[in-house]
Parts: sequence; C-alpha cells; structure tokens
Amino acid sequence: MPVTTAHRTPDKESITELVHAFYADVRKDDLLGPVFDKALHGQWDAHLHRLVDFWSTVLLGTRSFKGNVLDKHLSLQDVTPAHFAAWVHLWNGHTARLFAPEVAHGLQAAAHGVARNLFRGYFGSLPAFAASEPQEPHAQG
Repeated sequence: MPVTTAHRTPDKESITELVHAFYADVRKDDLLGPVFDKALHGQWDAHLHRLVDFWSTVLLGTRSFKGNVLDKHLSLQDVTPAHFAAWVHLWNGHTARLFAPEVAHGLQAAAHGVARNLFRGYFGSLPAFAASEPQEPHAQG
C-alpha cells in the first residue's frame, strides 16, 4: 500500500512542498499578500529558496539558513497582530493537510514559536494565539 502525503515525516522534499504551497496561499491572501509583495519586490523565487533553508534548519537541523529573522521582519511596515493570526492559521491548515496529525502538531508548534518571537519583537507582548498554540508533546515517564 503506497504511503500518502499525510503520513510523510518532515524531510527536505516535504518541507519544500510545504513552503511552496503555503507561500502560494500567502501570496493570494488579501491581508498577507500585499505585505510580502511589497517587501520582496518580485524576488519570490529567491525568497522561497531561503524559506526552505530556514524551515529545513528549524525542523531538520540542517543549518542551511544563516540570517537574522527578527531584524529582517522588523523592517516591514504596517504589520499588525491580524497578520500573525492569518499566517498561523494558514500554516496550521497546510501542515494538517500535508502531514500526519502527530507530525503536523510538531510543525505547528515550531511555527508558533517563530511567530510568537516575531510578535514579541513587534509588539512587546505575547500574541493571543500563544494561549492556545500547540506545544511539543512531553515525554511520559
């Protein structure tokens, strides 16, 4: 029986698929798309490559990404808490569609951590989604 996409574990290929599908929807999103388009000035292909490197570093420990994520994002204008909520919502949907639930949960927890840190950098407080965000499962003894 063939393994379906929903049962894959994270690897470079599945992270690439996730990043490309997710950011295709970000680009189409009425709230998120304009912020990204303004910041990237038509350089989506190069940014997608960096995003795959970033998420591969976060999720697989590849160390293929080098850069200061917070500083880059703080230079963006007109970012509101609603942008973070929309980004997290889209990420959760994509990870839930592409990965088995236990895998998606871990990917969501990682992204929520990134979003939480960026949110704190922008607004000096935790976002509303932090109260209900997925947490990494704890080992049971």
